[in-house]
Amino acid sequence: MPRQGINTLSVLLAVAWPVLVFVLHGHVGSWPLLVAGAALLAWRMSQARYLAIMVAVLMLVLGGLGYADLGMRAYPVAINALMLAVFLSSLWRGMPIVERLARLKEPDLPTAGVAYTRRVTWAWCGFFVLNGSIAAWTALYADLATWTLYNGVISYGLIALMFAGEWLLRHRLRRSLS
Repeated sequence: MPRQGINTLSVLLAVAWPVLVFVLHGHVGSWPLLVAGAALLAWRMSQARYLAIMVAVLMLVLGGLGYADLGMRAYPVAINALMLAVFLSSLWRGMPIVERLARLKEPDLPTAGVAYTRRVTWAWCGFFVLNGSIAAWTALYADLATWTLYNGVISYGLIALMFAGEWLLRHRLRRSLS
């Protein structure tokens, strides 16, 4: 399979992870899903490769200590932690993530746009803290169906709301500056 196909497949698996766990857990158990989740995590997080590998190893260690179910459910927590690390580190090193994305469309971003993208990057950091905390709570205390509902449906809806809200705010601000 060509590299693009593998990348597409890994994105689909990552997005569908909570639903896959819900469907497959009764058939294969926690350990195979834990190993698959750790491998998927290490593969997907190329920007933060070393951190991703450390988190994947931590998931496997949880399994080795008899907490395979928790390790398997830790995948969304790990993704939020890694995204937080990437976004937060971009605020101190180089250009913030959101500014990089904005400059793809508008290379000569004005000063006000640079300040705005920095605030949006901070907002995403807050989102990852909140979403990751809820994901951790569901991993620790909720049943599998509730964990799947939050991490496989509700969290994606919240991400969509965050994108839509930012898009609306950005266009409103642009109109007011024109």
